Amino acid sequence: MLRTLPDPEQAKPCVLVVDDDEAVARAIAGRLGRDFRVVGTSDPEQALPLAREQHPGVILCDINMPRMQGDEVAFALSQDPATAQIPFIYLTALVSPEEAGELDAVFGDYPAVSKSASTEELRGVISWALGLDDD
Repeated sequence: MLRTLPDPEQAKPCVLVVDDDEAVARAIAGRLGRDFRVVGTSDPEQALPLAREQHPGVILCDINMPRMQGDEVAFALSQDPATAQIPFIYLTALVSPEEAGELDAVFGDYPAVSKSASTEELRGVISWALGLDDD
């Protein structure tokens, strides 16, 4: 009898992307898919149930969304013991990659990354949040 091999996709660190623009979530998934398992939702109200189900290592969340703003998503996640310890990073089009650092701690104690950041910068921020060495 053959032994079932583990799914290599499941072994990758999971990144949950919350953005009301599905194209943004797909683009980020495409950019990160080599190194991370990316799960996305365009409905911010699904962030908490998805985080509970998928156990992501980090959450990237848009700031400006209809129905539920990024800070409301961050607050909901912080109030749930199952998701409160997951690193949270704001994903924003409000600033350029060079200005993203200026948003750190503006919306709570969470860092921010520009949606137009390079793939390397995006990977670096995620690796930092996951506590991985980015060699």
